[in-house]
Amino acid sequence: MAKVCGNGFRIGRWRIFQGFFPISRSQIPREVVAGLTLAALAIPEVMGYTKISGTPVITGLYTIVIPMALFALLGSSRHLVVGADSATAAMLAASLAGIAVVGSEEYVALAGLLAAMAAGFLFLARLLRLGFLADFLSRTVLVGFLTGVGIQVSLGQISGMLGLAGGGHGPIGKLMTDWREIDAVNYYAFALSVGVLVFIVLVKRISGRVPGALLALIGAIVVSWAFDLQAKGVQVLGTIPSGLPRLGIPDVEWSWALFERLIPTAFAMFIVILSQSAATSRAYAARYNERIDENTDLVGLGMANMGAALSGTFVVNGSPTKTQMVDSAGGRSQLASLVTVGIVVMVLLFLTAPLAYMPDAVLAAVVFLIGVELIDVRGLRRIYAERRVEFWVALITTGTVVFWGVEQGLLLAILLSLVAHTRLGYRPRNTVLTRADGGRWRMVPIECSEPILPGLLVYSFNHSLYYANAGQFSREVMALIGGAEEPLEWFCLECSAIDDIDYTAAAEMRSVCGSLSERKVRLVFTGLAPQVQAELEKSGIVKVAGADAIYPEVNDVITAFEHRRSS
Repeated sequence: MAKVCGNGFRIGRWRIFQGFFPISRSQIPREVVAGLTLAALAIPEVMGYTKISGTPVITGLYTIVIPMALFALLGSSRHLVVGADSATAAMLAASLAGIAVVGSEEYVALAGLLAAMAAGFLFLARLLRLGFLADFLSRTVLVGFLTGVGIQVSLGQISGMLGLAGGGHGPIGKLMTDWREIDAVNYYAFALSVGVLVFIVLVKRISGRVPGALLALIGAIVVSWAFDLQAKGVQVLGTIPSGLPRLGIPDVEWSWALFERLIPTAFAMFIVILSQSAATSRAYAARYNERIDENTDLVGLGMANMGAALSGTFVVNGSPTKTQMVDSAGGRSQLASLVTVGIVVMVLLFLTAPLAYMPDAVLAAVVFLIGVELIDVRGLRRIYAERRVEFWVALITTGTVVFWGVEQGLLLAILLSLVAHTRLGYRPRNTVLTRADGGRWRMVPIECSEPILPGLLVYSFNHSLYYANAGQFSREVMALIGGAEEPLEWFCLECSAIDDIDYTAAAEMRSVCGSLSERKVRLVFTGLAPQVQAELEKSGIVKVAGADAIYPEVNDVITAFEHRRSS
């Protein structure tokens, strides 16, 4: 039996509708408007993705029906919108080009099989609880990622806004192609694009609650029909077949050889889905101070792709642009996605005819504006002001996404983030505890160190001890002892920041214990976490230093030291 929870319904171990609840009645109208806006923008967009994937136009609409509904039902993110994606569509086309005729029934069946295989990897990732991989996507990476996606999307729409044929690979290639074709600009298309952009911006400044993009698209369809813009060279979507998707297993010749051929592509798609979806859902969860469960989202994404496979369409992914469409229109839950699904169903059954008049230039203008909104210049400035190293990580992420690809940008950003973090751990800024005015203590850099009491020095190592910084630990300890103005009797290692000591560091610490013993200096510890103390005991360090060398706090060390001196 289903039980109502604070953020959804629980059926046994599973939660559904996490992306819906809680929701207020006053928010429902905004969700409906956001769903209408997403439908108006996403319908033509997903049709464009079919040109990349090589599948029939109708399959683009199918990506909005069952796959989107399944993620809305099973995912944990309130904001992430699942649908067709340019990166995975391009992978699909590259993988199947030599296997089946583009656009044929066999081709579509193989596209469904790839979606099912990607779903299999997502389910396996859930079983292995690999959702933690999203923890390596810092806010710095997310800002750079979304900014890169925004630039990539915006530059890719220029040809459509100018009514050009376009072409080329990557933003620079597309811009160069647009420049070479500049003499072929269709001024009707260009005027429509500018008019739509101005209208949407003005409406948003007047009231953020008015769906300017939706009104602009409706107006453009009317203008295109009334003035027969297609006869004036303006590209329109054209005739779209109607009907709901048929459910069934992809009709392919099952063989292990086929699986071996498709596994690399399916795995690459899985990586893109995992990284891009996690980055997008985390970005919006951070924006609204919400929590998500990446492992739950893996189930939702897996079911969405399995739904795609069984409904005759291609792989789907978490979409930054569609998510931004809903967010810009005021949507704050998955109710907007279900509204979109309902509208697309109605369109497939009854309303495909009006969409035929939709100018491509208008769609390009709307998507261009969405891309611009994803470019987070303010966030980059804030990172630059607060953390210069992380700013370069964000900037490199942006550049890699723009000039190389989404998944490459994310993987490189994760690597750079780990390197930046490791650099700090490799050279931690360690301190020495000294006495301040009024009987208080204060931490000072080791260069400004002095004993807290004559004969007693308290040294704080401010990171986990591991193979890369063990040498620094040894050098600093010996330098502090050798540089003391008065001979030291006790050397206290303050360990509150140490949460792990690996094998190499433990060996280095035993060596330091021996060196201190030769100099008649006793090594004592304070602030040890239970697991760190267990590691010291297991490695024999406690035996070397003595069982009475461990104290709960610095004050206990000082008291014991003074008592020993006075006795």
